[in-house]
Parts: sequence; C-alpha cells; structure tokens
Amino acid sequence: MSLTVVGTMAFDDIETPFGKSDKIVGGSASFIAWAASNFVQPVNQVSVIGGDFPQEELDALTARGVAMDGVQVKKDEKSFYWAGRYHLDMNSRDTLVTDLNVLADFQPVIPDSYQGSEFLILGNLTPQVQMSVINQMKTRPKLIVMDTMNFWMDVALEDLLKTIKMVDVLMINDSEARQLTGEYSLVKAAKKVLTMGPRFLIIKKGEHGAMLFHENHVFFAPALPLEDVYDPTGAGDTFAGGFMGHLAKTKDISFENMKTAIIVGSAMASFCVEKFGAARLREITKEDITTRLEQFVQLVNFDIDLV
Repeated sequence: MSLTVVGTMAFDDIETPFGKSDKIVGGSASFIAWAASNFVQPVNQVSVIGGDFPQEELDALTARGVAMDGVQVKKDEKSFYWAGRYHLDMNSRDTLVTDLNVLADFQPVIPDSYQGSEFLILGNLTPQVQMSVINQMKTRPKLIVMDTMNFWMDVALEDLLKTIKMVDVLMINDSEARQLTGEYSLVKAAKKVLTMGPRFLIIKKGEHGAMLFHENHVFFAPALPLEDVYDPTGAGDTFAGGFMGHLAKTKDISFENMKTAIIVGSAMASFCVEKFGAARLREITKEDITTRLEQFVQLVNFDIDLV
C-alpha cells in the first residue's frame, strides 16, 4: 500500500498580514509527506536538496515513516528557495524571490525499493520531469495523481498535455482550469479536461473548498471556516497528501471513496494554514484528525423533508 511522492523539498520565506516566518522548510513533497504519513507508511519521497537542508528535518520525516532513498543530496549546492508576500485576502500573493538552485537540473531517479508502489503523486514540477517519473515505473501504479500550475500552461503546454494524458487524476485550481480549457464555467472546463486523459479532475478553490469531477458526477467539499488563517502556503499540497493518504490506506479508487478522500484532504489542509510552514502538521495527533473530520461531517450533514 506504499505511496510514492515526487516534488520539492525547499526553503520558504513567507510574509502574511499575521506575521513573518523567516526561512523555514517547505516544498510540495514535504507538505504531502507530512499529511499522507498520518494514513499510510511508507511514504516514498523523491526530491532533491542541497547541503544546506537541515538534517533534523530529514530525521523528523524518517521518524514518520517517510523513506528517503529517492532524495538526492547535492552537498555543494543550495536547496530551492522561495519568498512571497500574501495580501490581506490571503488568496493572492506576490513572489519576491525564486532561486531554483538544485531544482534547476533535477532529474529524479526512482529507486528499485520504490518499484511496485501502488499510488503515485506528482507534485508541481516541469511536465517533462513528471513524465520521466511515470516512464520509470516498471509496473504502472494503481493510481497516478498530478498537480500542475498556470506557469507550465504558459511555457510548456505541449509537454503538459502529453503528461496529463498519462495520469488518472489531475489537480488544478479554478483559474488554471479556466486557462487550460478556455471555458469560464467550471463544469464546462471539467468536461473538457476529462477528454484530455484523466478519469478524475479535482478543482481546488482555496478557502471555498474543492470540486471532484468524474464522468457525469460532481462532488463539492467545502473548506472549514477558520477564524485564523496564518499561512496558506502548502495548503494545496497538504490537501493532496491527505487525499492520497486516504486512498492508499483504503486501496479503494472508486468515486464514492474519492469523495471521502476529498474531505480528508480538506481537513488536513485546514490544519496546515493554522501556523507557518508545516509546524501545525508536525504536531497534530490522530485524535485531532478525527475531531476535525467530525467537524466537516457536521458542516455538510443535514436532513430534509420534501413536501
């Protein structure tokens, strides 16, 4: 029931209306692993870091059942670094610095120990890198999930479309769905995306929840209304980690079970935003997750008598 995660392990420097983080550990693979490891182990990590990446961070992930065989360490180079400032609405942000560093020429290698992994999630990287990972899997995983962003739609659309054709689930946000398809209606956009290859589409809407599309079925999961949102960085990756963790744990990739996985993902994302970086994800317990999931059930559960 192993899960392989491909993505970045990086440094973030974040400023929000609620404070400043200074340099902290982030990256898509880090957030996915912290979330998924609550549900499934091992989590097989594939990434690249520089010699400046803290050993205690690697040790903490290892202690959570995250395998590091696929993490390349380039001792004489620096890890990927991103700095950004969020606006008051916490949905829009300005990128202040992007230093690719080790990520610039990252060529992931899937170790033999990861072969046979039933679940694969491709964090937001170049489509060529995502494609190379799929091609390295000797046995096709039971489910391949891919995240991407508008930047690749601008600069690598042809490769992006080829990669999308190879996956089972595509995860994008609402503006990316509109850009990819040229459709403003998200329902129309979803129908178009589902003709591009994936069997399922998840459209993330930030504080407004997430939508799951499959054939003619649609499911909507709200986001938990939170009083304090300190840092939205990594919330989408944490959502993906919770989603994949639940699917890998249950080994059930039906539409019905994906509905549950979306709720689990939303619950995990709601923890992520409560502190800077992955700080909140590192401290939550199984009981915290159960309580949060119960809050989600209460949020969407209602009885109605039709007259």
